Amino acid sequence: MPLNRRRFLKKSAVTGAGVAMASAVAAPAAQAAEAGKGHRPAKRYSLTVMGTTDLHGNVFNWDYFKDAEFSDAKGNAKGLARVSTLVDQVRREKGRRNTMLIDAGDTIQGTPLTYYYAKVDPITAPGGPVHPMAAAMNAIGYDAVALGNHEFNYGIETLRKFEEQCDFPLLGANALDAKTLRPAFPPYFMKTFHVKGAPPVKVAVLGLTNPGIAIWDKAYVQGKLTFPGLEEQAAKWVPRLRSMGADVVVVSAHSGSSGTSSYGDQLPYIENSAGLVAQQVPGIDAILVGHAHTEIAELLVTNEKTGKTVVLSEPLCFAQRLSLFDFELVFAKGRWSVESVKATVRDSKTVADDPKITKLLKDDHDIVVAYVNQVVGTATEKLTTVEARYQDAPIIDLITKVQEDVVKAALAGTEHASLPVIAQASPFSRTSEIPAGEVTIRDLSGLYVFDNTLVAKLMTGAQLKAYLEYSAEYFVQTAAGAAVDVEKLTNAGGRPDYNYDYVSGLSYEIDIAQPAGSRIRNVTYEGAALDDTQKFVFAVNNYRANGGGAFPHVASAPELWSESTEIRTRIAEWVTAKGVLDPKDFASVGWKLTRNGTPVF
Repeated sequence: MPLNRRRFLKKSAVTGAGVAMASAVAAPAAQAAEAGKGHRPAKRYSLTVMGTTDLHGNVFNWDYFKDAEFSDAKGNAKGLARVSTLVDQVRREKGRRNTMLIDAGDTIQGTPLTYYYAKVDPITAPGGPVHPMAAAMNAIGYDAVALGNHEFNYGIETLRKFEEQCDFPLLGANALDAKTLRPAFPPYFMKTFHVKGAPPVKVAVLGLTNPGIAIWDKAYVQGKLTFPGLEEQAAKWVPRLRSMGADVVVVSAHSGSSGTSSYGDQLPYIENSAGLVAQQVPGIDAILVGHAHTEIAELLVTNEKTGKTVVLSEPLCFAQRLSLFDFELVFAKGRWSVESVKATVRDSKTVADDPKITKLLKDDHDIVVAYVNQVVGTATEKLTTVEARYQDAPIIDLITKVQEDVVKAALAGTEHASLPVIAQASPFSRTSEIPAGEVTIRDLSGLYVFDNTLVAKLMTGAQLKAYLEYSAEYFVQTAAGAAVDVEKLTNAGGRPDYNYDYVSGLSYEIDIAQPAGSRIRNVTYEGAALDDTQKFVFAVNNYRANGGGAFPHVASAPELWSESTEIRTRIAEWVTAKGVLDPKDFASVGWKLTRNGTPVF
């Protein structure tokens, strides 16, 4: 690690539960506009707030899992190095002193780059490195960043160290200390723009994060932090910001706009509530939306109390887009008011990497590329996830086998050691591949792209049947005899691939000719019909164990064991110990799709 990166010192940052304040002297941007003959011209000011979200550790346009430049079918490009170029363009066009740059969260998790500096060469170690995302975002000049749910994936210590390394505040008005119920992070950031010949313009950014953190990262936050709903906290803070003189109020919300939740009724709060915040809370001018990984150039929502329009925008994740909120303000009757807001997005594929970001982080990038390309074993044949979402694939059986072995070893010598261990796994990716021949950490990381950890739960046969039935809702009902199009067979109701589970150790059929809720057939364990009362140890990832995906019974089931080592790491350890990756050591055909008893494939 270069010394200049390890000795990097932040210039300023706000930590804890305080309020972040900043002031900028703006270039004379007020423009005279004739209000009519004989009348004094009104003072006007143009302001642009730029925004990114769900960066997920993407600094460069690089796919660490493929060891190649990132590419997709739409020709997108990603990475903060590209965004830096876009930001510089906007600052030149608008005048740097007339712009702000904010983010809506999910910053420090998502690529091998961020994993490496959280786990392999951690930023929390004495004399440890500066987090690449802190270095890049400081260099680009972010003003404020809202907390995302994935900020908590590596624990509060790592998050606080990252916060310390940032030149900008991490905002979370609804991230409260569990004991005092006071904000554990700065709720807002306020910036003052001075306008020649007129009073200054004050812009407030309110940061809101996702209540689902209480479920998804329960192991880290339970008893320490609590996360009330976005609408509730926005209603509390927006009037305060207005009373403090904010002329413009922007919300940076790590919450989608759809009004839906993926954690069922486990919390009284809605996961994707940015649209509801706009609709229900008066006094907001614009919302930078995050979390949903969708692109919304501009969404107009009418506030039900004032009738005013709130402008929402969500730039595409991984720094593929940059949102722009262009504000026009007018000074009249002694105050500034927002006359209009327009949102647009700019595309990272239209520009090249910023050389200053490349120079700053190339060494970090090269270290991680070398790390993920370490050879840990040899595969006897090619394994792929191409068909894994609709046919039992050996590559997913590898995940469940590793989970079973880890949990069996962990429970050895305990009162639960004699219980059968089964496991779940999801077909996260449709393109993962372990090639025949040498197998690298990169190959295995591409199979398990999330930083999930392992939990052992106690479940009954009846509960597992209900679990399977819920999982089978993933398939689109397809009548017997009807043509089967595999591209249209899955994701019923918009359910993502990561919310469809295999369950190892059981044999069962999924009858897709039947309606959802009546599809699981012929469930057996060791050749006999599954006993509803039989007890099993269920090896699940922490996301599912904590209620992610709203699968039945698992969140409330007794927890027998858990650990903080990532499943991805366990897979690499298992393959390294074996030396040879041979499907005969882990593959089985446990489930199949049928229609009225006839296999689909």
